[in-house]
Amino acid sequence: MNLSLIDPFVLAQDYPDTLTEKLQSGHATCLRFDHTGDYLASGRVDGTVVIFDIETNGVARKLQGHTRQIQSLSWSRDGRYLLTSSQDWKCILWDLKDGSRVRTVRFEAPVYIAELHPFNHLLFVASLFEDQPVLVDVSSPKPIKRILPSAPLRPQAANGEEIDPAVAAKQAAQDAKHSTCVTIFTAFGNHIVAGTSKGWINIIETETCTTIHSMRLCNGVVILLRLASNGRDLLVNSSDRVIRTVLMPDLSQLGIDLEPSNIKLQVEHKFQDVVNRLSWNHVTFSSTGEFVTATTFMNPDVYVWERGHGSLVKILEGPREELGVVEWHPSRPLVVACGLESGCVYTWSIISPQKWSALAPDFGEVEENVEYVEREDEFDVHPAEQVHQRRLDLEDEEPDVVTLDRVKGDIEVDAAGTFGVPVLLDIEDSESGEDIIAVGPGTMRRRTPGTVREAVNGDAGKDSGPAAQGVSRGAARNRRR
Repeated sequence: MNLSLIDPFVLAQDYPDTLTEKLQSGHATCLRFDHTGDYLASGRVDGTVVIFDIETNGVARKLQGHTRQIQSLSWSRDGRYLLTSSQDWKCILWDLKDGSRVRTVRFEAPVYIAELHPFNHLLFVASLFEDQPVLVDVSSPKPIKRILPSAPLRPQAANGEEIDPAVAAKQAAQDAKHSTCVTIFTAFGNHIVAGTSKGWINIIETETCTTIHSMRLCNGVVILLRLASNGRDLLVNSSDRVIRTVLMPDLSQLGIDLEPSNIKLQVEHKFQDVVNRLSWNHVTFSSTGEFVTATTFMNPDVYVWERGHGSLVKILEGPREELGVVEWHPSRPLVVACGLESGCVYTWSIISPQKWSALAPDFGEVEENVEYVEREDEFDVHPAEQVHQRRLDLEDEEPDVVTLDRVKGDIEVDAAGTFGVPVLLDIEDSESGEDIIAVGPGTMRRRTPGTVREAVNGDAGKDSGPAAQGVSRGAARNRRR
């Protein structure tokens, strides 16, 4: 019904243009949509993960298991499982059916990013700080970790010629300095794409954990890798202030029509700000892969480029704070980003005027008020017995506020179907955001007990905004205890 109210010409626009919503439940540091776009996972600075319902903008579930800031989020294909990594050196696999922890994996170094296998939620890859990346199998209670190589694959000498020992020693010394910063699976999960601190892209076979192809892409650090929905377009953000889109071959044809020696990664576009030389905090593809969007360092704007011509089509004006992680909805022109200072989740979408005449052909839309002539029986008084009976009939119907009506969307999942997060009726509003205060751009610390006490004493008896109300609620709850 809601789609009927929207002008079809507005739906033809492929990118958002207006800041429309602001969500907050604590201080958000990273975001990720599930594959259907029904839910948005938000990782907070205190280690809590909040699941937002996109239709209602309400909190569907909270997951508490980490003790420090969330680094990355990864959904399973059916939307039932969520993998979280944190600065507490742990990764947790959650079952959203009941909010339980399926597995908890601890590493010997901080985790940059962790991503689930596209078809096996018990297999994920993790990039570690100044350490080798690992492929982790959690199908058994004791995780199995397999180390992945970080060194690039060097070309072999042709015609049986021997490589100069001095050159080989120099290459070995350079390869020892490589560390993997980000790893992602390909569309089918048969290969892993890894970006190193020296600007190399490595393609690693998942089954054997060996590198089959390497390419020097840039001179900086590869910060982030993202695949488009078609699985063939790679988005690379690096520290040299250039965003690159790379065309990848069909790796599923390896051994059939494609040999590892024939793999070629072709750079399609380079997006950058040649005037201001802006650095990019986070990048992502649009739902169709036709657009690239990015947030900028020390800048509140979100840039949107079109891949067809490689040109900038829109700069989304945001709030007056720097934005961090940005995500695009899997099926709609909707963009979300989190503020670094406030931790709020901002939403950009299309504001479409509603056409109520689409529901009823005889409905007339007027530009200004007109004199209304009522019908003869419009305000008749009905007998009290009839009104009472009508109320009794309505009372017999029990409204169902828990069951979700699933609507088939544009995103197709596997044959098992799409998982819906069960509705919980006892979720309280988050007050964790009131315990975190800003001490600088992008730097937070927990509020001290003395600060809370002064706020309560100084603001007693007057309305001082949401922060004071959150403190008052916490103090009242302690008194009741």
